[in-house]
Amino acid sequence: MTVKTATHTKTPWIETPLIKSATLSSAAGCNIFLKLENLQPSGSFKSRGIGNFLVSKLAAVQSTSANSTKKAHFYCSSGGNAGLACVHGAVTLGCEASIVVPLSTTEYMIAKLRAAGATDVIQKGASWQEADDYLTGTLMADATARGEAALYVPPFDAQEIWDGNAGITREIVKQLPETERHYPINGVSANATPKVDAIVCSAGGGGLFSGIMQGIDELGMDKTQVIAVETEGADSFAQAVAKRELVTLPAITSLATSLGARRVCKRAFEYGLRDTVSNVVLSDAEGIRACRRFLDEDRLLVELACGVCPALCYNGKLKELVPGFNENSVVVLVICGGSNMSFEIMDKYMADLN
Repeated sequence: MTVKTATHTKTPWIETPLIKSATLSSAAGCNIFLKLENLQPSGSFKSRGIGNFLVSKLAAVQSTSANSTKKAHFYCSSGGNAGLACVHGAVTLGCEASIVVPLSTTEYMIAKLRAAGATDVIQKGASWQEADDYLTGTLMADATARGEAALYVPPFDAQEIWDGNAGITREIVKQLPETERHYPINGVSANATPKVDAIVCSAGGGGLFSGIMQGIDELGMDKTQVIAVETEGADSFAQAVAKRELVTLPAITSLATSLGARRVCKRAFEYGLRDTVSNVVLSDAEGIRACRRFLDEDRLLVELACGVCPALCYNGKLKELVPGFNENSVVVLVICGGSNMSFEIMDKYMADLN
């Protein structure tokens, strides 16, 4: 395989801010910080893991001809956000990207994929699994037969993706001491370093959660609770942990299609069995209301798969999940972002609730 590899100095993700939310802190009754992954170039945390995967794969491929102009062509199956991260990363690295999305992906998201520079966007299958089967079994086989430098990009289940997402934990630990200069923090005196009592994140296929857990292990944060949140109908992680075995959902019935992995990755399942991990399943309705309130109070528009995290501050459940919870507790919500949300989509969600 001959691949053009002159673009490795590019990094298709950024270090994101860590801020304190006064409104969520008041609602939850403790110190709530937000890790703003919605500010990644693709609009979600997926830029980290997918971006690191793309860079790693390009670095591993050796050119066989210095005169070749053939570009690497990345192929990714996705509910939308992983695809956007793949397209952004590929374009940044001077490569091509084709994305296969399930039929549940909205035209709004498909338009974003095309606008971002996707070589092709194809809809196939009822869920991500069917889309992935088509991509790996048909599309990539045809591309390879045509002589393309075709590289598969998994949306969540790969060590390079977890390596990229582990950067979230490292950045939280690095940035948290600086927040004392900018915000009042209950229980933390001047020039003191706050400790992280809990990290809250969304759980879909498990790539984000696995990366955060990897970072926790690397930094020896054995007292930090990690809370993974899903919606009913997209809760393959919670069901697997409850049954202590991997579970494949018959279908994704939640509106939070970005959480739509019918089977969580094995690494996430293994992490989920730890005593320092909790999982929560909320209804779509609760996630929708949380998205709206989060927009109103914190001025951040995120999709349903992300809104389930601030929902724990609004519904009072956080105090049940954080050991020794009190007003001095420090909890970081990973605001994973997501591009499948607009004012029009939000209004429709809210109207359908009434």
